[in-house]
Amino acid sequence: MAEDETADGTEEDGPAKKSKLPLIIGAVLACAGAGGGFLAASSGLILGSDAAPEMAEEEPILVEPLNGIAFIELDPLVINLRQSSRTAHLRFVAHLEVNQQAEADVTLLLPRILDVLNNYLRAVDLEELEQPGSLIRLRSQMLRRIQIVAGEERVRDLLISEFVVN
Repeated sequence: MAEDETADGTEEDGPAKKSKLPLIIGAVLACAGAGGGFLAASSGLILGSDAAPEMAEEEPILVEPLNGIAFIELDPLVINLRQSSRTAHLRFVAHLEVNQQAEADVTLLLPRILDVLNNYLRAVDLEELEQPGSLIRLRSQMLRRIQIVAGEERVRDLLISEFVVN
């Protein structure tokens, strides 16, 4: 019998399967070469060996202190949230980021700000609070209402410290 014939005397069709070992070895060597090249370039062994020491000797960048910003703590709010079948409570604690020149004006308006927040949060459905991303929407709505009451140029941001539904 010839080598190309099978036991029943017919010839095999198609080429023999090739091994994937050379492909795997090539991929591993390419990854190792890329990693070694990156390590050599980042450590300064290749392309600019004197650049790395200069970067180490630079002085750290100093951040200027924040001037003109003040924070006003809002009184905690506890809101009853009712739905047809159940009742829940929302505990809300926040701070207002204001321009320092407007701190006294915004502090004077705190009762009105708390009233706006209280009325808005009472109108929110419990189902809406359980949705993902609802806090972002609520925060932007509350900030907009606060800015309408106090003035957009006075209140910069609303920072929520506590938002717990139970």
